[in-house]
Amino acid sequence: MQLFDRTLLRRRRDRAAPGFSAHDFLIRHAGEDVAERLMAVNRSFPLALDLGAHQGALSHAPLPEDKIGTIIETDLSPAMFAGPEQKVRQKTRPLRLAADEEALPFAEESADLVTSLLSLHLVNDLPGTLIQIRRILKPDGLFIGALFGGETLSELREAMSLAEIECEGGLSPRIAPFTEIRDLGGLMQRAGFALPVTDADKLTVRYATPMHLLNELRGMGETNMLSERRKTPLRRATLMRMMEIYQEKFSDPDGRIRATFDIHYVTGWAPHESQQKPLRPGSAKTRLADALGVSERPAGEKPGPKQE
Repeated sequence: MQLFDRTLLRRRRDRAAPGFSAHDFLIRHAGEDVAERLMAVNRSFPLALDLGAHQGALSHAPLPEDKIGTIIETDLSPAMFAGPEQKVRQKTRPLRLAADEEALPFAEESADLVTSLLSLHLVNDLPGTLIQIRRILKPDGLFIGALFGGETLSELREAMSLAEIECEGGLSPRIAPFTEIRDLGGLMQRAGFALPVTDADKLTVRYATPMHLLNELRGMGETNMLSERRKTPLRRATLMRMMEIYQEKFSDPDGRIRATFDIHYVTGWAPHESQQKPLRPGSAKTRLADALGVSERPAGEKPGPKQE
């Protein structure tokens, strides 16, 4: 099932590219978080791939020059790479390649590190893309991804739904469904990653009006990419009612409105024999009951009468 229109996604990113640097605060925030995670790993990465890099999410992250050797950046939109030049932090400038995360053009076991910052939430087959990433990694290679999670734009989703029901008598798909964090660990295991870890970071961003939020999303290239979206423009009456509902339900005393961005981070390693492995069942040398200082009973056995 093609949930997202990837051709439209490329066109939306092409349109956003010239002014993207004015709306990239979430990418920069995710890059700083990923940099902290990489600094906790006591090793360097000779070759890194940054998938869906926008205008250089990894190469602009606050990392020492010797942490990463060569970075290859990919993006569905070649226009993104033609945006304003910014100073990169690595010794060598990144190599750039127009590529789709759904069909990655890299050989198996070719990269030491793969990152993706706020792009994988728009692939149609996330499990398949994760499998591709795991195969690209060398044994003991590292993947770190940041994806928008389930609470992202929850306020806008509610206000839009209420406005459409009230003004048009029904709903149309306008905001993409986002992955829940409880599902990401399972997806990483299914893709064959070792030692998967997931965590979340929820940001609340305030805007003067709901229209300022919509303009921000347009500047990010994150407007509606759903294949089943309504092809006709949003009616003015529905838009105005949505903004009224948003202002009524999700504004602070100073009149500014709130928008939630829920960022989920996933980390996993390509399997290698040197990695820590769980103990085999039955191999423990100490009983759990002894460690807890309690009596052990077979499963299903009822406790005996209380001893005085």
